[in-house]
Amino acid sequence: MSRDVVLEAVRAGRLAELADLLDGLTDPERRACLPALKALRKELRAEPWGAPAARAYPALHVAGAACHTGAAAAAAWIGAADWRWSRQAPAEVLLHVLGDRETAWLADVAHRLAALPASRAVPYPLVSGLVALSGCAVPTTQTYVTGWVDQLNSTRRYDRSLTDLLRIEPHAAELAVALFETDDIGSRLHSFDPDSPHSWTRGLATLAAEGVVDREVLVDACVARLLRGGRVSDLRVFLKVLDALELSRAEERERSADWAALCADGAAPAAAFAQKVLGALAGDGEVTARLLAETSAAVLFRPEKKLVRGQLVLLGKVLKGRTVQGDPSAVDELLPAVGEAFGHADTDVQERALKLVGHHIDEAGRAAREQLALCAEQLSPGLRTRAQDVFGVSLAEDGPHEEVLPPAPEPYRVPPAPDSAAELAEEVGAILASGGGLTTFERALDGLVRHAYRDREALKEALVPAVSRCWWVRTDQPQFIQRYFLDSPSGLEVVAASVLDAVSTRTLRDASAQGSPRGWRHKEAVLRTCHDVRLWEAARRIRTEPVPLLLATPTWSSGFIEPDELVARLRVYATEGARAGEADFAQALLRVDRGSGRAGDAAAEAAALGTREGARLAAWLTAPQWSAPRQTLRDDSAHVLVDLGEQLDLQKGLPEPFRRLGRAWASRETATPYWSDAHGGGQEHAQWLATLPGQREIVAARLLRAVSFAVVHETRGAAAYLPMLAEAEGPAGQAVHLSVVYGLAARHPEDRLAGVDALLTLAARGELDGALLGSLAARLWELDGVKATRLAEALGTAAATGAYASVLGVLRTLLPALLTSKESASALRGLGDLLAVAADCAERTGSGQAISLPIAGLAEVAARKGASRLVAQARRLHTALGSPSASASASAVKSAA
Repeated sequence: MSRDVVLEAVRAGRLAELADLLDGLTDPERRACLPALKALRKELRAEPWGAPAARAYPALHVAGAACHTGAAAAAAWIGAADWRWSRQAPAEVLLHVLGDRETAWLADVAHRLAALPASRAVPYPLVSGLVALSGCAVPTTQTYVTGWVDQLNSTRRYDRSLTDLLRIEPHAAELAVALFETDDIGSRLHSFDPDSPHSWTRGLATLAAEGVVDREVLVDACVARLLRGGRVSDLRVFLKVLDALELSRAEERERSADWAALCADGAAPAAAFAQKVLGALAGDGEVTARLLAETSAAVLFRPEKKLVRGQLVLLGKVLKGRTVQGDPSAVDELLPAVGEAFGHADTDVQERALKLVGHHIDEAGRAAREQLALCAEQLSPGLRTRAQDVFGVSLAEDGPHEEVLPPAPEPYRVPPAPDSAAELAEEVGAILASGGGLTTFERALDGLVRHAYRDREALKEALVPAVSRCWWVRTDQPQFIQRYFLDSPSGLEVVAASVLDAVSTRTLRDASAQGSPRGWRHKEAVLRTCHDVRLWEAARRIRTEPVPLLLATPTWSSGFIEPDELVARLRVYATEGARAGEADFAQALLRVDRGSGRAGDAAAEAAALGTREGARLAAWLTAPQWSAPRQTLRDDSAHVLVDLGEQLDLQKGLPEPFRRLGRAWASRETATPYWSDAHGGGQEHAQWLATLPGQREIVAARLLRAVSFAVVHETRGAAAYLPMLAEAEGPAGQAVHLSVVYGLAARHPEDRLAGVDALLTLAARGELDGALLGSLAARLWELDGVKATRLAEALGTAAATGAYASVLGVLRTLLPALLTSKESASALRGLGDLLAVAADCAERTGSGQAISLPIAGLAEVAARKGASRLVAQARRLHTALGSPSASASASAVKSAA
């Protein structure tokens, strides 16, 4: 009877009545209620957002918590994911029904709940209430500590400071230390100004000053947190705490090893703080020469120029003042450490280090001098002559420059589809889970069509486990499935769904019609539509008119089909009496390699088939090659885009939407990547490149707006397809090179690396036009479309791989536009970095052999007074270009300095 009454109160959501009922139950009666409560929980999961569920969930939460008599089971029920999204019972009600348990039981539940991830949304007041009721040790888990911080942040009042709230916190000492061991806590701690009474920085410092928290423990915890590393935003908060604690000189001296470790391996803000502290100690002679030398060797290897220069300044002061605990061997310890900077990527750093060594080399012993001479081999060619004068030795000169480029990628044959349905299902499952390239996608698509033709029931049985994670397999609302596949085929999903009868043939027919001129598909999404229509057609034919294989499956990874192979496929169709799909055959015609030496013989064999498709293929193979579309560069705000003229020969004999590929195309101002072919990921773009193999300029022009967004609007991932574009077949003209420029100037490093890969691939294939690339970059820069700093980083990365001559060929055309510009110094930010890359390339390739004409504006900038990075690097480049050899250019650099 008690069980029925409890269940009725739960369904009605009567929390107050339920609490009274549960208080009067014995443990056996509570356990007897559990089966009905679990059944109700399972029932409500079917419609979790319905009115009955919304009414019953909080009460069910309370009832299950009270009726579980084991701590583990109770904690599992309370912290289950079912109660998220405002379905939980109030914390005070849960504490009421649990409050009569033993303290050990309550402590066990509290610690189990605190160990759950924050995504379970267990209320902090519930766990802290259980801790208070049990009197147990406070949990210091990620979930509990973040909950504590959020609670204090939400309860602050302007008439009561955070410090006051921390003073009355019974577990302040333990939780304050736990803050430094909690990941990603910084964003919750820096919401107020450090001087505000609500600031965590001020509050923690006050706790340490008042003895609520042991000061030494807090300092050690803070330093340990900095050493552990993490997000920079977190570390900045802990740096403020450390600064607020105002360490004494004795406390700083005790932690010299920690500052050294932070300088060497800490995040940039922590390393800068530690460098400042260590510098002050070294200035007072409180750091050993060995520790300073070891630290310097690590810091001078770091990429942060500010840290490296700061360390060189520190070493210069120490060497000048001999304030290293009276160590007479300081020079022999410290100078070899300075030599580590000779291999730094920034030649400014190399020059500073060489000057510092030159000032103290006479005081160094023989062993130190020999070690420094070995390090000098890493100096740039422009500094080696000066290094020879400093050390009095001859340094080995670089031999003739040899361009180092990656191997030019070669297309490979696409392997045939798997013979067994089980193996094919595994491949399909992998593609649906994580995507796949062109070859894996095409062979899997062909395999689905082949196996559906042979034995669809066996294929269906094999596919069921492979697609079990797809949402359309589990839903009981088929109308959503039809809408989903009407909007997009979603890759192989639509074909798999057709095999499993999850999508209707009417939906597939209506979806294919969207590619017609009257369909809803945007006219700019031609490549996407051609790709999608072929998938919808393949899915429809599986159900209505199966075919033995697909005609358009590429022979090569480039997307091309061998003419002989396409003829063989048509012969299979003729033998089986199959009708070719309109979209599949159109795609096959666009992919067949008409430039193959076997095209003529294949045309004769195709005509001999006596079928309509054979005759069409024969005419296609013997027709003249397509003419390249007329291209027009167009400035569009901060974008530079390419408009395409009409290609009449690409429209002949092709159905819609393939005919649209040959029509004139322009990316208008209102166009966005979402409504164009540009919308999609790198894998989709690779498949669209295979829509028109050998015509990558057409594809590149249509994708330009998307990759331009990586620069102008700083989107992420838009340049991922650039390496595949560079590997594709066909001429590399304005559209391809402009795409690479956008990649090199992208906001995010991974996109810039994609641009670098594309540049190197074009260079390796002999297709890089450095002058064109440089002129396009200059045009984009004039529109404020790119930042010189990003170009400098990307081109420096490309040069560092060994492609110095290729990069110099780009800079030859780019630099004049910047050097002769009338823009302000802020607008030209990064020009010094570009000049440094160019100078490095010129020195390593052997003076100006790669540049036949002088760079306009370079001599004027080099003649300016001052020693800014811009002027210094202009002088260096001017000297390198005017010298007959890298060795001579080094002498000129010395005299210019």
